[in-house]
Amino acid sequence: MKVIFIHHSCFLIEVDEKVLIFDWFAGDRVNGFHFGGVIPEYEPDTPVYVFASHKHRDHFDMDVLRWAERYADIHYIFSKDCKMSPNFLGKHGIASAVREKIRYVTANEKYRIGDLFVETYRSTDAGVAFYVETGGASFFHAGDLNNWKWEGAGGLVNGAMEASYKGQILRLSGKKIHLAFLPLDPRQEQYQGLGMDYFLAHVDVDYVFPMHMWRDYAGIREYKKKISNAAMADRIVEIACENQVFEIQEET
Repeated sequence: MKVIFIHHSCFLIEVDEKVLIFDWFAGDRVNGFHFGGVIPEYEPDTPVYVFASHKHRDHFDMDVLRWAERYADIHYIFSKDCKMSPNFLGKHGIASAVREKIRYVTANEKYRIGDLFVETYRSTDAGVAFYVETGGASFFHAGDLNNWKWEGAGGLVNGAMEASYKGQILRLSGKKIHLAFLPLDPRQEQYQGLGMDYFLAHVDVDYVFPMHMWRDYAGIREYKKKISNAAMADRIVEIACENQVFEIQEET
């Protein structure tokens, strides 16, 4: 199994002769940032699954629909808030045959899409998070599901956020997750690791890839230093740069 950190919250997984791509957007879409991640090219008959957790510009880019020109066996799994009308898509040159490849999903539902089983979770910001099973492997991509605690937001707001986040994560208890992708956003400062802390304490996961770090990866090592359990700290994958490739040994 191969994982490629493309940029920000975009990861690509090669598994079971399929390619899964989460939350891709072109690198110049966010003001003040230039992300340099590149999606590799595959054979035209490769099964490709493209996920978008929500419509924020650092998670969704309608240009992914143009990938259907190269890949015949492509599937789009978009949060419902990404929904675009046929007229809008037609004006942007997206053919009706491509539009039929899109499945819009809502929170707290289960779907069978191609060879994948997909279960959605309600985000604490916008859209959904994805739990995905295929070929005996399982993945969780949080999108913007996180304990977004902020200095100055107040106890009521932060308390409601915490309760909502914990409620969604507890739904994962009892599941075995091989790879998880979770926000570790440096803008939260002293609260940066709250969501990660709770996830690690309550979910059976092999490896966790931090994301949503706005190209500032220094917090990963600092976060790992705070974990007293060495085995737990080893589950956190250290990311150094965009387009970084990770070879994951699959259990036999």
